[in-house]
Amino acid sequence: MTKRRNFLKKSLAAAAGAIIAPHLHASGAAPEAPIMDERSGQLMLSVLSYSFHGLRRRGMMDIFHFMETCKYRYQLNTADLWSGHLDSLDDEYIMKVKEALDERELFIPNIACDGPHVLGRTAEETESNYKLAWRYLEAARKLGKVGFVRIDSGPPIREQLEWTDEEFDFMVNRYREYAQFAYDNGFKAGAENHMGPSRYWPSMKKLVQAVDHPGFGICNHIGGWHGTDEEKDRGDRESAPYTVHTHIAWNITEGPLVEKLTYLRDAGYPGYYSVEHHTARFELARTAIQLAKVRAVLLNWAAGGDGSFTSR
Repeated sequence: MTKRRNFLKKSLAAAAGAIIAPHLHASGAAPEAPIMDERSGQLMLSVLSYSFHGLRRRGMMDIFHFMETCKYRYQLNTADLWSGHLDSLDDEYIMKVKEALDERELFIPNIACDGPHVLGRTAEETESNYKLAWRYLEAARKLGKVGFVRIDSGPPIREQLEWTDEEFDFMVNRYREYAQFAYDNGFKAGAENHMGPSRYWPSMKKLVQAVDHPGFGICNHIGGWHGTDEEKDRGDRESAPYTVHTHIAWNITEGPLVEKLTYLRDAGYPGYYSVEHHTARFELARTAIQLAKVRAVLLNWAAGGDGSFTSR
């Protein structure tokens, strides 16, 4: 661990000038958000494997079945992984996962890591989580074809909307460490509006601006912000320039989908549009509905429309 920390100190100094910024050109304009994946020519579309946590719990879908589902049922070139689908982080298992991904020519837009949140409830939990986070980051490096690794901020206290100064400084340093490793290995790492103060946009905004690193980004669980409908919408809109991955739930695909995705497109969003289903019932069919609705928006954009189901 000491060697890793020394390496990271040197790497952090080397990246000091390459700070995180919204998805803007030097001119100040947002770049055009990609709709098609350059690797495959397919849409920038994915599904998080948590969508099938009910099947997983019943022993009916392991990670390899999930890959088959992405590739052949949904015709995707992506497999958005939830840590609950990984049976192990040992090298032998991770190499099997890599082999299966390579065989199916699948890219991993995101690994959503439940468990290694930066701030635990106790110092002992925080240190244990730190060690676990590094195992996930190392797994991402070994898998090779990864866009983003989500490590929650913590602490796991839903009602807490702001970090203490001590918590905040500690967390910023941890995220810089993770972001530098990710940057050096061709992916990004960061938080999601998923736990504690990170669900409150003013707190998440403060975090993004403080970490200030090109290897850091956020996953927006669209509509998942704390507050009124107006505050949630503000979070979706203002976080778009910093967002590198998304989770799009049923309430969004059945509601303000075009509006929410347009925030991302207009900000030059570089990532995949990833759906997440939650009910643990009829998961294959319901996830297909969500994918179809997001696919329709992307195809409409590709045809020059505004994304709505009445244009083009």
